[in-house]
Amino acid sequence: MKYPFLVGLLALVTAATRLPEAPSAFDGVSNGLVDSTTHQTDQSRFDEVEGVDDGLGPLYNAQSCRECHQNPVSGATSQITELRVGHRAGGRFENPSIPIARGTVVIAGRSLVNDRAICPSAQFSNTEIQERVPLTETIMTTRVSLGLLGDGFVEAVADETLINVARRQPAQSGGKIRGQALYVPVVEAPGETRIGRFGWKDQHASLLSFSADAYLNEMGITSRLQPDEVTALCNTAQEPNNRPESDGLEDIDHFTRFIRAAKAPPRDAVLAETASAMRGSQIFDAVGCAICHVRTLTTAPAGTKINGGMFTIPAALGGKAFHPFSDYLLHNVGTGDGIVQSFQEHYGRRAYSVGWRNLSAGDFYNTADKIRTAPLWGVRMQTRLMHDGLSLTFRDAILRHRREANDVTLRFENLSSGQQEELFQFLRSL
Repeated sequence: MKYPFLVGLLALVTAATRLPEAPSAFDGVSNGLVDSTTHQTDQSRFDEVEGVDDGLGPLYNAQSCRECHQNPVSGATSQITELRVGHRAGGRFENPSIPIARGTVVIAGRSLVNDRAICPSAQFSNTEIQERVPLTETIMTTRVSLGLLGDGFVEAVADETLINVARRQPAQSGGKIRGQALYVPVVEAPGETRIGRFGWKDQHASLLSFSADAYLNEMGITSRLQPDEVTALCNTAQEPNNRPESDGLEDIDHFTRFIRAAKAPPRDAVLAETASAMRGSQIFDAVGCAICHVRTLTTAPAGTKINGGMFTIPAALGGKAFHPFSDYLLHNVGTGDGIVQSFQEHYGRRAYSVGWRNLSAGDFYNTADKIRTAPLWGVRMQTRLMHDGLSLTFRDAILRHRREANDVTLRFENLSSGQQEELFQFLRSL
């Protein structure tokens, strides 16, 4: 066979065809995890616009989850980006120290720079807390908001599945490619870790951990998992801001259930059936894109306990095949931003006092120049590509792939213009 790496890819697809398909659609209907009324209730929490009285801020980027995840439906992607900065000291990445309140308070322990603040205001007319990037920070990047649709199936993938994908990649690529599977804390299960799969740096493995992180760092709202504000200035809401309602659930529980119940992004059924898109699909495999942009993954069986035993995979998510076009692993393809995810930012200040199983500081620092493989399902709805949103065409995005992906990019460059267009047509169908 001209491309020996196709053998392993075909074996993956063959095994997955024995399992039922995960449902996919942009219809806003539950995948079967919950009934329609419950799903609508959870979505209303996801879409809700938060105010200062709800705990918004003091530093934040958005007023609702939907603000960053809405194209074409709640939970999908958007053009919204966030700003992250830092610098290197002694050869290692360091988080920034950002002065606010005219230099009397310093925000530290996070690479995120919030774009918005709730004051100055009528109540705090002389309090200046807007974050601005100091001259000391020489590493800067934007990161595009990620789609969440179908992530319930991603969460239900066994660690071993992702580890095995990483192990196969050297043989498939002539030793050039091997993704990093990173163990990260499961915040709701102190001491437990799991292979990360959510966020551009794979900083979370649990959707509940991920939701609590975003609620605090993107919206400034505290919860039982992230109870500490970034700053107390201008803050008047009771802590933690997010408290259980009559159903016993906090907002982060509703967000998590909404994401788990969301269907996967569907393909453009019309375009996918065209001859050019089908030829482009074959080219996608032939040049080696599918080594990292894995077509098909499978979820663990229903009844499997994950996230440190805190979640049991239900029938709606268990034993399913789905098609994310990602391995959810970290790779150095030459576009890494040099940033190492902050332990305090993503897992909370109290996480330092916990002994986390399988956690390695060295493994975290090894992620500095790596980025999670972008899932390509739903990519037809994205106008800004790559982690930083700086690529506006498929051609530009592909040509930016170097380092581990250099041989794949060279094979793409050797395609005829017609073959390249067929590959783009396939991508437009995803």
